[in-house]
Amino acid sequence: MRHRTPLPRRLGGVFHVSDAATAGVGRGRANAADLHRPFLGIRAVEIPTTFLQRAESFAPRMREGHRFCEVTAARIWGLPLRRQWTPTEPLQVAVPTDAAPPRVAGVRGRRIASDRGQAYEVGGLITMDPVSTVALLSPQLDVDQIVAMLDAIVTPSQRYPGLRMVRPFCSSDSIRLQIAALGAFPGVRKMRDAVELVRNGVDSPKETQTRLAIVDAGLPEPVVQHAVQDAGGLVATVDLAYPDLKIAIEYEGDGHRTDREQWRIDIQRQRRLEELGWVVIRLTELDLTTGREAFLCLLARTEHVYGVREAPIGSSYPDAGALSGG
Repeated sequence: MRHRTPLPRRLGGVFHVSDAATAGVGRGRANAADLHRPFLGIRAVEIPTTFLQRAESFAPRMREGHRFCEVTAARIWGLPLRRQWTPTEPLQVAVPTDAAPPRVAGVRGRRIASDRGQAYEVGGLITMDPVSTVALLSPQLDVDQIVAMLDAIVTPSQRYPGLRMVRPFCSSDSIRLQIAALGAFPGVRKMRDAVELVRNGVDSPKETQTRLAIVDAGLPEPVVQHAVQDAGGLVATVDLAYPDLKIAIEYEGDGHRTDREQWRIDIQRQRRLEELGWVVIRLTELDLTTGREAFLCLLARTEHVYGVREAPIGSSYPDAGALSGG
C-alpha cells in the first residue's frame, strides 16, 4: 500500500532518514508502513532482493573513507566467486584505521589503512580496486581461484559473464607492481604464484578452470582464444587450442544448450572447423568435476593420435605423448 503523501523525488528509491529530514520529510512519513528498512536508519521504497540492491541500500550509510571490500567488492566488480550470493551474506565494508567499523546487522566492517589499495566509484558504490580486493581475499582462496579472478581483471573481453566492463586497466605486469606495493600480507605468496598463470583474453572463469586442469595434468598449456582463419577470413575463435595439432577445446555453458540460436551457431561452427581438419573437444561442467579424469584422458589420447611424438608423459596419462613433449 502506498502512503498518500508522496516523497520528494530527489530522495530516490533508497535514502537515509537524516536526508529525508533535510528534505522536509517528517518522522511520521519516514516511519510509515509503506517504506522498508533494509538497514538501521535506511528507508527503501521497494524491498531489496538482489545483491546490488542490498549494496545500494547500505550506500547512504557510507561515510568518507568507507569502501566496500572483500567478497562484496568482488561481486560489485563481477569477479568470479565459487559461492553464489544469498540474502544472508553480510556486506563487507572497510573503514580507515582511526574510524569505528559499522555496527549494523547484515554488515561486517574492518579497519584497513587508506593507502592499502585505491577506492573507485562503481555504479554509485565506493569500492576497493580489483587487485587489492583479490589480495584481501587471497588467504581464503586457492591459487586456481585467484588465477580466475586475475584473469577476469586483465581480460579485454566484452563477453565475460557478469564482469563490469568499466574497471581500471590492469596487465600482469601492473598486477605484479601492485602486489609488490602492498608489501607483506597473508596471501602474498599465492598472489605471486597466481599472477604467473594469468593469461590475457579469457572469456569466462570456466575457461580458466579448464586451462589450469589441463596444465595440472602435466599437459602443455593450450593457447587462449585462438582465432582460426581460412582464405575467407575468420572461421571461429576457440576457447583453448593446440594450433599446430588443430585441436580445439570448447567449454559449453548452459547458455549454449538453452539458447536455440546459439545452439545452431555452435553446430555450424563445429562443422566448419572439422571441414578444416580441426578436432573439436566440447566439455561441460561435469567434465571439470566428476568427469575430469575422463576428459583429460580423452584430450591426451586425441593428441596422441594427431601428434608426431610417441613417448608417454608418465603413469597418470600414458597416452599423452606429444602434448607433453616427453
